[in-house]
Amino acid sequence: MNKFNSFSNAGGLRKPLDVSASANNYQVPSENRSAAIGKAQDSAIDEMALVRSARKGDLHAFNRLVLAYQDRVYTQACYLLGDPATAEDIVQESFIAAYTALPNYRGGSFHIWLFRIVQNKCLDELRRRKRHPITPFEAIDVWGEEIESSHWSADPAETPEESLIRAETDRYLLRCLDRLKTEYRTAIVLVDLLDLRYGEAAKILGCPLGTVKSRLARARLQMRYLLREASHITSR
Repeated sequence: MNKFNSFSNAGGLRKPLDVSASANNYQVPSENRSAAIGKAQDSAIDEMALVRSARKGDLHAFNRLVLAYQDRVYTQACYLLGDPATAEDIVQESFIAAYTALPNYRGGSFHIWLFRIVQNKCLDELRRRKRHPITPFEAIDVWGEEIESSHWSADPAETPEESLIRAETDRYLLRCLDRLKTEYRTAIVLVDLLDLRYGEAAKILGCPLGTVKSRLARARLQMRYLLREASHITSR
């Protein structure tokens, strides 16, 4: 079966946040560290060669792009939406949209182009939720609100204790992210949770570099406050 047609996330999220430490001192990656990570990821595949082949109709080449980026864009969608099932749908739709739009691709970084597609689809979904809100039947979190269990980020190698800690961490993080303004959440997801460079985030968000840095500063400040609040509630 073709991997693109049967695409689904197999790995889950790779970067759970240490809530107990973050409640006191929210840690963010340095720009140099983010740049180093980005370069290492970019060099893992010959992105442009695969894009050129895919534009000529080579589905195998596009499948390799899917495999290279599916975990990262799934992580992006999960953090923005807080809903793994919807995130899977968004990622599937995004790859189909990217494949369909390849004839109109004008060069530049493919993964930045792909992240922008996912970003826009997530924003469309968030706007749809505002127009048609629903109340899911889910577990209650520390704020007394309903959330979904974070089985989507489970690691098969985890012990039961590690799994419980990771699940609680994911709940904290997703709930805190959900309480940020959309423009702050998108910035912090791209830079602090996906390790993209500031310039890459600016291209994805379609705003000046200074705007990204300003949004990040405010988002990080609010995350520190929200994580401290969560830590205080659970310690009662």
